[in-house]
Amino acid sequence: MSALGRSLPTRAGRVVDEVIQTDAALNPGNSGGVLADSSGRMVGVGTAVAGVGLGLAVPINATTRGLLRTLVEHGRVRRARLGIVGAQAPLRPVLAAKLDRRDGLHVSEVVTGSPADRAGLRRGDIVVGLDQRTITSTTQVQRAMVEGAIGRRVEITVWRNGALVDVHALPRELTDV
Repeated sequence: MSALGRSLPTRAGRVVDEVIQTDAALNPGNSGGVLADSSGRMVGVGTAVAGVGLGLAVPINATTRGLLRTLVEHGRVRRARLGIVGAQAPLRPVLAAKLDRRDGLHVSEVVTGSPADRAGLRRGDIVVGLDQRTITSTTQVQRAMVEGAIGRRVEITVWRNGALVDVHALPRELTDV
């Protein structure tokens, strides 16, 4: 391993966070191979070539173990989609003090016709909660968008015009189409 915590943008416009950067040989066509540590333990799955002599691997953690179980049991993994684009942003001092944290997820785009759009999320909203869980990054939203969220009403708490507002969305299945 040469670095931890990297991000990998996908062709579909999503981002895979917490990937491992490695100088282990990884060539086009051999993704899916094991990345092992010096003790021979599997620590990642080769995913992408990041440049000459650099590869990226998805780490083996609770999330990937769950995905592997789902693949073995069902042959595919289904994910939910809200339809927002955003980035971590510092909260205004009043809100930071009220919530006892520093960051939220600033919504920079709401995809037209998406579950977020239908729920009334707006560009400029600051997402601070999803189903009573603290939200400060896109990674946390992505982790909540599992198969069980598809078609299930989720409560999204946002800071808008100086007030906390709850909206309800029905995430749909994420597809590449």
